Amino acid sequence: MDRENIIGLLADIFERRGAESYLGEAVTVAEHMLQTAALAQAEGAPDALIAAALLHDIGQFTSEFGPYSPDDSGDNRHDEAGAKVLEGFFPRAVTECVRLHVAAKRYLCATDPTYHDTLSPPSQHSLALQGGPLTDAEIARFRELEFHREAVRVRLWDDRGKAAGASTMVFDDFRPLLQRVIEQG
Repeated sequence: MDRENIIGLLADIFERRGAESYLGEAVTVAEHMLQTAALAQAEGAPDALIAAALLHDIGQFTSEFGPYSPDDSGDNRHDEAGAKVLEGFFPRAVTECVRLHVAAKRYLCATDPTYHDTLSPPSQHSLALQGGPLTDAEIARFRELEFHREAVRVRLWDDRGKAAGASTMVFDDFRPLLQRVIEQG
């Protein structure tokens, strides 16, 4: 696989698998990812963060543990799986935000006493599977990571990208942006 083909592969994943239910939420996986990217775009985020917002859950389709299910009793590590798929094609600003978006949820739960209650029930369930709020030592390590602030931004868009019936762009609308990000990376 080369840089020329990665966007086609991602488009194919969106096409084939995007209509699947998203973790028991009222949106599909594709709707969620597209809404998350639209929120980033609406806030004027840089292209790399919009790409990360669009692709943050691609690991739901590529994890060796399969997509998340509300009945799961273990983490599917979709954050790591997604970052691995994107490495070598996208710059670190994208891959690290994908890798860190779960840690960012855990960080926010540990550092903002009101954040946990804003999470949907499926997101609260997955938080428990993902290790719960970060410990003090984990918070310190997270804050040392180069892209931790950007990952928190992606996480906050992620949390809001679950509106049933919201109109969104389609994956093909993001192809030029993804191509720019790849070329700049």
